[in-house]
Amino acid sequence: MSDEFSPLAGFAGCARLFPLPNLVFFPQVMQPLHIFETRYRQMMADALAGDRLIALALLRPGWEATYQQAPAIYSVATLGHVVADQKLEDGRYNILLRGLSRIQVVHEIPHSKLYRKAKVELVAEVPPPDAKTERRLRRVLTEKAPAWFGDQGAVLEQFGKLLESDLALGALCDLFAFALPLDVEFKQSLLEELEVEQRFHKLIEHQDARQAKEAAQAERKFPPEFSAN
Repeated sequence: MSDEFSPLAGFAGCARLFPLPNLVFFPQVMQPLHIFETRYRQMMADALAGDRLIALALLRPGWEATYQQAPAIYSVATLGHVVADQKLEDGRYNILLRGLSRIQVVHEIPHSKLYRKAKVELVAEVPPPDAKTERRLRRVLTEKAPAWFGDQGAVLEQFGKLLESDLALGALCDLFAFALPLDVEFKQSLLEELEVEQRFHKLIEHQDARQAKEAAQAERKFPPEFSAN
């Protein structure tokens, strides 16, 4: 995203922060959001009048006690671009946000607005060492992914198309990590993993362990389900 038409062209390293307790956002992902708190309405008004960029960050555990102030966030977040917006009559917003890049929060910036801002650095992932390795890992992902979605045929069909596309392995791992019902802190660990090959292995190992656990639980189930035959 280095050309002059990129949403990141001219990005100066200052990001509006939108901390959330239960959402880990990833590059390449499209996420609808409903903006209703006063501070975030102000944030959206400023974003839409400016570069249309906001950063989604995960709140650290224990955020409930200081939610109205500035509870701690994880320092790796995702910068997103507002690709569509709707302002409602009462001042709330519906938006569609597209993930652009991982960022590292360097430090927060004091300012006069209600929402939080921070000095951030764009963070690049590290791709697999060569094309052969990437092809091998893509084949593994293609073989294993169908079992992850069960009977969600429409979802599986969409991911099948992505697996057949020329989308990079890192982006594929991010899209699977976002879509799967994973614990938010595990998703955060995947967001923080810049080595694509390591991110791939973390995701595969997690899903293999989950499926093994589910299979073991099914074997122990009593009474067993009757056959339909």
